[in-house]
Amino acid sequence: MKTIATVDEYISSFSGETKNLLIQLRETILASVPEGTEEKISYGMPAYKLKGMLVYFASWKNHIGFYPSTSGIEFFKNELADYSISKGTVQFPIDKPLPLELITKIVRFRVNENLKKAELKKKK
Repeated sequence: MKTIATVDEYISSFSGETKNLLIQLRETILASVPEGTEEKISYGMPAYKLKGMLVYFASWKNHIGFYPSTSGIEFFKNELADYSISKGTVQFPIDKPLPLELITKIVRFRVNENLKKAELKKKK
């Protein structure tokens, strides 16, 4: 089995609506993070890093898994009520449009959270 090295390779390994959703999700994340955010494959999934990990995503049989950490899920719990969520994961069904505005808000929340943590560490 070939190891996937880039987000382009990851997305290219899918087809149809799944691929379209992954492209939308990637574009939404990239539009929501500041310059200098690293895009990479981590744990076999697309991942975004800025002063620590921000979010991951992955495609599964019936959903797109979005992993914005426990804090990202907890803060937006009410807005995520229509989706299956767990401690650090939200599942977006493949047969429905992605909530791109909500994803943008979650990613920006995580960016601010990581920047604040980095600032606090610097002051110590």
